[in-house]
Amino acid sequence: MAATSWEDSVKSLKGVILDMCGVLYDAGEDGGTPIPGSVEAVKRLKASDLQVRFCTNETQATREVFVAKLQRMGFDICVSEVFSPAPAAVAVLKERGLRPHLLVYDGVVPEFDSVEKANPNCVVIGDAAEKFSYQNLNDAFRVLIGLEKPVLFSLGRGKYYKEDEGLNLDVGVYMKALETLMIGDDLVNDVGGAQHCGMKGVQVRTGKYRPNDEKHPTVTADGYVDNLAEAVETILKLRGQ
Repeated sequence: MAATSWEDSVKSLKGVILDMCGVLYDAGEDGGTPIPGSVEAVKRLKASDLQVRFCTNETQATREVFVAKLQRMGFDICVSEVFSPAPAAVAVLKERGLRPHLLVYDGVVPEFDSVEKANPNCVVIGDAAEKFSYQNLNDAFRVLIGLEKPVLFSLGRGKYYKEDEGLNLDVGVYMKALETLMIGDDLVNDVGGAQHCGMKGVQVRTGKYRPNDEKHPTVTADGYVDNLAEAVETILKLRGQ
């Protein structure tokens, strides 16, 4: 059987980016459970010569809280290895000298402690849950409407959008890399986002995966695997490790 396009590129890889929910673990009322084989798969990747990083669109908790949950499941992971929307947004805010009005979940507010927030000149919105009240939305609206060039950042799906001119905070902002492979369960946002940044994207048949993803009209994964363990097995075998 001929190798697929992602397998052809394995030997030249420098790193692997792993989506988390749906790839490492399945969410649930108990906080989630590891997908069989995923804990060992991460250990094998980290023992290899590849750089390993993790991506999440989590916007209701700091990375510290989120990573602690994964560590309790048995994953070898630390905060510095995790890229999430809030820290990516903070980096852009600092670079552009922007002062945000925050409409985000209380649990993620500490991620913005290092950013000046007085006299806001933009709005950052995330999964604010019960804070999405009329009053809070109206407060954010008033900030935007009072700006000559209103800028609105959305943490959802790892991107933001704006009015007038501004930046495009997307997957590429915090995981742009050459010869890097993205492994995710979401065809459009994980795989498609990676491909848009010039990376290879492999979809696991766990988490959000549905059989009709393999017939999607606009996004075609570079490869499909049953789970993370199979992806890691393939990567390390092709690299002779």
